[in-house]
Amino acid sequence: MRWCLSIFVWLALCIGAWAQDHCPVEVLAIQAAPALKGGEYPVNGPWENVVLPDVAWHRFSNGNNLDEHAGNNGIWYRIDWQRNCDNSQAYPVAVVTESVVLAGEVYINDELLWRDAHLVEPISRSWNMPRLLRLSEPYLRDGMNSIRIRVVSIPGQQLGLGRVFIGTIPAMQQIYDGLWWRNRTLFAINLIVSGVLGLFFLALWVAHRNETAYGWYALSTIFWVIFASNILAISPWPFPSTAIAVSVYLIALVLSISCFCIFSWRLSGLKLPRIERALWLLTALLVLAMLGIPFAYAITTHAIIISISTLVFACNCVAMPVRAWRSRNPEHILLALCLLALLVFSVHDYLAITRVITGSMTIMPYANIAITLCLAGIMAVRHAKNARRIERFNVELQEAVTTAQAELASTLKQQYGLALTNTRLQDRLQLAHDLHDGLGGSLLHIMASVEQSSQMLQRERVLSMLKLLRDDLRQTIDSSSSEGTEAPATPKEWIAPLRHRFTTLFDHFNIRSDWQLPDEWLTRPNAMQCLVLTRLVEEGLTNVVRHSQAAHVRLRLTQDSKAELCLEIEDDGVGFDVAAVRQSGLSVGMRSMTTRIARLNGTLHVESVSGKTILTARFHLKNADSSRSEL
Repeated sequence: MRWCLSIFVWLALCIGAWAQDHCPVEVLAIQAAPALKGGEYPVNGPWENVVLPDVAWHRFSNGNNLDEHAGNNGIWYRIDWQRNCDNSQAYPVAVVTESVVLAGEVYINDELLWRDAHLVEPISRSWNMPRLLRLSEPYLRDGMNSIRIRVVSIPGQQLGLGRVFIGTIPAMQQIYDGLWWRNRTLFAINLIVSGVLGLFFLALWVAHRNETAYGWYALSTIFWVIFASNILAISPWPFPSTAIAVSVYLIALVLSISCFCIFSWRLSGLKLPRIERALWLLTALLVLAMLGIPFAYAITTHAIIISISTLVFACNCVAMPVRAWRSRNPEHILLALCLLALLVFSVHDYLAITRVITGSMTIMPYANIAITLCLAGIMAVRHAKNARRIERFNVELQEAVTTAQAELASTLKQQYGLALTNTRLQDRLQLAHDLHDGLGGSLLHIMASVEQSSQMLQRERVLSMLKLLRDDLRQTIDSSSSEGTEAPATPKEWIAPLRHRFTTLFDHFNIRSDWQLPDEWLTRPNAMQCLVLTRLVEEGLTNVVRHSQAAHVRLRLTQDSKAELCLEIEDDGVGFDVAAVRQSGLSVGMRSMTTRIARLNGTLHVESVSGKTILTARFHLKNADSSRSEL
């Protein structure tokens, strides 16, 4: 079936070519004239000969306001033609219009062939839309026929007609397919490729924010897609009018060029802060001019804006090879070649469109796809290099982390050993202090009792002394392992065991004691603070018994509203040289008290003269947590 269809198409083309050779279409004249009021056909002209494609903006200036004609009436084109054969040899013919700027309608003689959907705002956009129209035989005349085309635009926009082809249907179909490919399909492919790459590099930039070249390329491509969509648009939608649509498209072009310049600088490693600020200032001025100047002057305004943007783009394209020559970086060289190719192709197409170069078609639609893919390839290679570099860095980092972990484990093992040794020493020192403060006082009491006894001690008395030692030792052990227990409810409850023990000892040595304590805690100390207080009292009172030869001792505990606790122990003994004792370091009791009060972030002050010794310890109960952690 497909083979038969191919033969049929080949035969149709051959027949069409034979018919065109034996019955050729001859164009007699192509003329243009301003439309009459309401767009009526001007039978009597004034007609002028034109060559298609034709831009009619400045053609009719003899007293006629073309703005008015373009906005309301338009321009009529008349193409007179004939077939050089009789009707018996005639073959069906068709007409192909390359473009109608902006919208229009087509007649064969007096019969309407086609008309745009909207000839007034929002006006249709057929400026890049090829059309194939078959000319029915009933509408054709013997001899000369006329194809009449009215084109309409709006003030501030171009007005004119593209090329028109008349011939056999197979030949016109071939021309139409070629025009459709160049004017529609090729640009659609450009938009799809650019849009996909723009979104891809936008996502890549979101994932790698430090690669700013990806972001600028994505912005440039997105703005380019917005501008290039103007080529395929057949109406101003989604904009309410042609003026707004054209302004948006040209603003997108200006922004695309500015973003592309920044992209090329980022990709080539250039840092040009002053030039970048100047570029964005120029961009802002162009955008403001686009928005502020009335649309009636759009042709001149747009021409100036496009020329300035093109000049900026050309300067950037020329500057990139200089950068590539200095850096000798393969990426910079490829980028420079792409930009030079863009510049060369753009210049070529401009000369071809303005017919400075005749017989040449535009090549930028083809080249743009290749250059876009090339630029994307450059960034893809760069991203692959960065990914490999990151992978190598991760491997090296993993090796470094493994080595550091081994070294840290070794160091922690050493520190653990040192901490264990230090803990054991601290435990021994703590035990020594506790034995000295608690058990030492009891031993002193027993030794004094034995020395001063004039007769053999009774069995019950010795057993009582041993029980006292046992209780003191048990208190030392319990106090060292009970940091989490609660402190006594009142100061008197706390001092009761100490007062009972030392009152008995004081009575034995004929020492009068005075105990001054508040009835309640203003701020209740924790268990560890009470333990320190206990040890301070034990050590202070033991020293009174051992060394002071005092007749009277006074213990006073005070607490103020600022949560400061003050313990004072005063006696009327012989006194001692405080500085000498501290410097010698021989007093275990003095060192013990100093160490304990320091752990509570408190202070210990000792004053001693003959007949009076005062030991004062102060610390804040608000430091309970810190003291507990240190102890």
